[in-house]
Amino acid sequence: MLFKQLKAPIEQRRFAVVVVLLFLQIFAGKSYAYKIYVSNEKDNTISVIDGESLAVIETIPVGERPRGIVLGKEDKYLYMCTSDEDHVEVLDLATGKVIDSLPSGPDPELMAMDNTGNLLYIANEDDNMVTVVNIAEKRKLEEIPVGIEPEGIGLSPDGKWLVNTSETTNMAHFINTETLKIEANVLVDTRPRVAQFTADGKEVWVSSEIGGTVSVIDAESKEIKTKINFEVRGLRPESIQPVGVKLSSDGSNKAYIALGPSARVAVVDMESYEVEKYLLVGPRVWNLEFSPDQKFLFTTNGVGGDVSVIDLKKQRVIKSVKVGRLPWGVAVTQ
Repeated sequence: MLFKQLKAPIEQRRFAVVVVLLFLQIFAGKSYAYKIYVSNEKDNTISVIDGESLAVIETIPVGERPRGIVLGKEDKYLYMCTSDEDHVEVLDLATGKVIDSLPSGPDPELMAMDNTGNLLYIANEDDNMVTVVNIAEKRKLEEIPVGIEPEGIGLSPDGKWLVNTSETTNMAHFINTETLKIEANVLVDTRPRVAQFTADGKEVWVSSEIGGTVSVIDAESKEIKTKINFEVRGLRPESIQPVGVKLSSDGSNKAYIALGPSARVAVVDMESYEVEKYLLVGPRVWNLEFSPDQKFLFTTNGVGGDVSVIDLKKQRVIKSVKVGRLPWGVAVTQ
């Protein structure tokens, strides 16, 4: 067989090579064809950034004060906490139009979707509740009383635990998603913001904006294992305010912490819990999201009105993308 292939006319062999190369180009293109969605809190818009050109390709008007955003299953819809509308809006990504709204409660801020894509867990800052919403039925299933000013929502990889942070109570609340009851309250430092589980579900990382720390909580014992502190030469401690948290799952064992007014993202080793580096980004860096291959990290910089694109291999910002006023949430299609 091999001899016959070698004897084939050279034109046939060239054609086969071209077909293979075209197939590889198409396959590679599909691997990296993604979009970045950014909520602009003050403009009431969503900016859409092309993942290849890193340019804004669309600006979509939505409800008032969009903050937390999350993508639905198969990336067909974007769900947005439109905080001043007191509901969650649904954006059809194919048409770029808001097609529906879901009940939430007053001042929804952050939310998480369950693993089936059927439920949303929404933190309502003004009524001290986490609301559970059935998406298909467009109705509230439960309102879970939590601490004062709930904000962060983190769901375990197996979907069994939901962690909500309450800014004024200074707690991380562990909610059993089967019973929808709080089973543990963990006291953290002042004004906790974001809660993120590690990929193996063994830890929860909780940022404390005013406390200036990240608490690493053992998910089984519900006890704090360690606290990570931050120090940037030349900056006052009060300007170093941890907010967004992203934990890698690609084997690099790196955590990235947005440090608010300091205009820095801290790079943390997830085994030693040591800060390795501070990356300079835009002012009031708020939330973070990876590209699908985790080669890039996108940051929303509220005061700068832009998104920083960090090349994680080079460990530096390679581009700043201007979006709307007060960019807040960020989500990336797969």
